[in-house]
Amino acid sequence: MILCVGEAVIDLLQTDIVGTGQAFLPIPGGCAYNTSIAIGRLGVPVSFFGRISKNFFGDMQAKRLLENNVNDILLIRCEQNPVLSFIKIEAGKEPQYAFYEEGTSDRALLPEELPEQLPENANCVVFGSISLVMEPIGSTIEAFIIEKARNIVTSFDPNIRPFIIKDRNAYLKRFKKLSGASDIVKISMEDYEYIDANSGPQEALENLIKMGTRLAIITLGPKGARAMLHRNNGTITGVFAPGINVPSLVDTVGAGDTFHGAFLAWLEQRGKLSHNAINELSENDLLNALVFANKAAVFVCGRHGCEPPFLNEIERG
Repeated sequence: MILCVGEAVIDLLQTDIVGTGQAFLPIPGGCAYNTSIAIGRLGVPVSFFGRISKNFFGDMQAKRLLENNVNDILLIRCEQNPVLSFIKIEAGKEPQYAFYEEGTSDRALLPEELPEQLPENANCVVFGSISLVMEPIGSTIEAFIIEKARNIVTSFDPNIRPFIIKDRNAYLKRFKKLSGASDIVKISMEDYEYIDANSGPQEALENLIKMGTRLAIITLGPKGARAMLHRNNGTITGVFAPGINVPSLVDTVGAGDTFHGAFLAWLEQRGKLSHNAINELSENDLLNALVFANKAAVFVCGRHGCEPPFLNEIERG
């Protein structure tokens, strides 16, 4: 089972309403939350661990998890309101975000709320994004990954939102520490430019490997994705999967979350989501996993908001 840890927000997605102009439509979202939905729709056992409100927004979030085969045994319901993430969509541009997160349910995760032990069938923990910028959840998740998840695969998606990072140096320190502690890091080129604006995709992968990451993945939008695997014997394998044309681009909200979930789901479905199995991944394995993840992300780009595909949709092409 894959365990997704972090924020569950309410995305308020800009939309046009005939006769009234523009409005913002509330949709459950968040990096870890979206990734769990993507995995659940692909038929892979998954659970979400985080805090959500007891109000009607929280009810929306909890219902969507269950409707998409996401186990909620570790879900914490609380009195605080959820993070609100307003998303502005403009043709030909990356989505713009505005977060309202002071005093919210997500950021209040405390160490004492962590499970004493991971579920017995958990073999991978997914984490990252804005939950690492907010406190106390950022420090709580950092401790969780370093202290409690060392015996299973850890997969990190920074999903960086620079405008909510108040201390860049502190963020870079946490980023490097968690990249070094993670078996897998999936990052977009746009994200990495915040880390180092002078590095290209190949250098970005090499830098992540130098930090201690075992398997580094960088997504390049319509140009595809690259991966680099550093094996225990010191050998390195790199692969590139070209981009797939999006027949009708709507927006890219949740495309990275879906890519990440689909990549891990591909490994899990084939019994390759363990420390030993990752070390033994072939070049063909890596390529096929990237292609599968690219296909999943393309579906999302053709839909409003983060609506990951089901497995039969990908299989039909």
